[in-house]
Amino acid sequence: MTTTLKIDKKENGVVLITFNRPEALNAINLESMIAFWKAIRDLQQDADLRVLVLTGEGEKAFCSGGDLVELRGFVSQDDARYFTRIMTDALHTMEQLPVPVIAAINGYALGGGSEIALACDMRLIDSATRMGMVQINMGLTPGWGAGQRLLRIVGYSKAMEMLLKGESLEADDLIALKLANQKVDEGQALVSAMTLANQIAERPVNVVRGIKQLLRAGLTMSYDAARQAEYDIFPDLWADEPHIQAVEAFFERQAAKKQETDD
Repeated sequence: MTTTLKIDKKENGVVLITFNRPEALNAINLESMIAFWKAIRDLQQDADLRVLVLTGEGEKAFCSGGDLVELRGFVSQDDARYFTRIMTDALHTMEQLPVPVIAAINGYALGGGSEIALACDMRLIDSATRMGMVQINMGLTPGWGAGQRLLRIVGYSKAMEMLLKGESLEADDLIALKLANQKVDEGQALVSAMTLANQIAERPVNVVRGIKQLLRAGLTMSYDAARQAEYDIFPDLWADEPHIQAVEAFFERQAAKKQETDD
């Protein structure tokens, strides 16, 4: 039986999670939700984790949203609270991971797919990407936290417009709105995301985690509290081995250049 979620852990601490329902454009059903929630909870305890990458199987979709074929059978408020609680907790936990999370968006990322993508720290899209908060077309608001995330990225009035229109946006629009970091050729989002993830994995882990920590502080704390958090992060990194080695390497390069000049 094919799993609806694939998890691939690389030796350098990069983890790739793939939504694996290409026959349904990677629409997320209850099995997928639970598997995703468990995977994120497990990664929360993984001390070797350096970067997390999310993508969808194939080139047509990252995640086309909730699987309406299955979810149409969940009609009560309690049903909605059940699966919404799963995904809300999964995405909040993913946001709290101490390492960068990158969405490699290939093709469609609509509704719930957009909610997942917006919970990532960075989004790399291909030229065929269509991403949109289309929930209003089904008589819904976002339910997994994407309204608040969208608000913080594009601002109040633009978020209002997007949620009320319920349109899907093309790649260039996503770049213009700062909803994506980079556009690449069709089918190349995952390749580019893994290249970036591998570059990040080579950086000192405490520095990478410190960068995410100070930026997340700016989103969740007052200015003064976030500024204090940034101040508190710096001294430990200053006294840590990666900084000391980088300084020594700098002076060794300077000495070598001087020696070349003298010769």
